[in-house]
Amino acid sequence: MLDDGRYGSVSELATAEKLDRGYLGRILMLTLLAPDIVEAVLDGRQPAELGVHVLREGFPVEWGEQCGRWLPGP
Repeated sequence: MLDDGRYGSVSELATAEKLDRGYLGRILMLTLLAPDIVEAVLDGRQPAELGVHVLREGFPVEWGEQCGRWLPGP
């Protein structure tokens, strides 16, 4: 909805969807996860320490750094 231009800001979207702006911001941060990590989570292969509590605290936006932190090497 933001990409399509239906809403001009996270605040507008949060209001329209009746969501807390902070909550929506944290959910939108998940769109910055590396595809390899998203795939691992969807397949149930993520490390035990990678839980919602960790992601809510924030994470690096650089995909290589994320993968180095949470995915086993080759």
